[in-house]
Amino acid sequence: MRRYLSLLAIPALLASGVAIAQSASDWEIGPVVRGRNYSPGMPGQLSAGRDGPQFTFPTGAREGSVHYVTLPVRSLAGAKELRLRYRIDAGPGTRFIAAENPKAQAAITLYFQRRGDNWSGRGRFEAYRWYAAPATMMPLSPGTHEIAVPLDRSWGAVMHTTARNDPAAFQEALDDAGRVGFVFGSAGGRGHGVYATGPARFTVLDFDIR
Repeated sequence: MRRYLSLLAIPALLASGVAIAQSASDWEIGPVVRGRNYSPGMPGQLSAGRDGPQFTFPTGAREGSVHYVTLPVRSLAGAKELRLRYRIDAGPGTRFIAAENPKAQAAITLYFQRRGDNWSGRGRFEAYRWYAAPATMMPLSPGTHEIAVPLDRSWGAVMHTTARNDPAAFQEALDDAGRVGFVFGSAGGRGHGVYATGPARFTVLDFDIR
């Protein structure tokens, strides 16, 4: 099985570049808000696979959808880039559907979240969840893919805040980050969920912070 990064002690990781094995169960499928998992039909964690942590997409809207897949992290202070390499294995003719807007392109986006978020998206909490720029979104398709996104001013929060118009809020979120990972949805609803029309498996090959 491939080695992949532990993000629980990120300041040490950034200083030394040492990769520490991480259990698949440390990847949370959610989000879990006040005890409710908002990825309906999904298990709470990834499972161990031959090539890395993995999950199977729900097949059809009635079966559920996958929204957020994240790891705990103590901070992203000093980090310059997030990078995800993954593989999607899918049956012939399988398509990926954005749960909120089936006519939109289903995609994956890199993400991090400040600790202490109440998930209201209001007031100061509007700048607690951060998503990579729309231009970096990767449409979902079978095969091996990589997304590498600098932690720069291209990131945006829940509504109108961006790293460009409020760099202080962005830096505070990096310094006090609590979770990091990736989300599924569409350009109009990043993190709002995706399902497949047939058998499909997602495998995390590598995830690291540079």
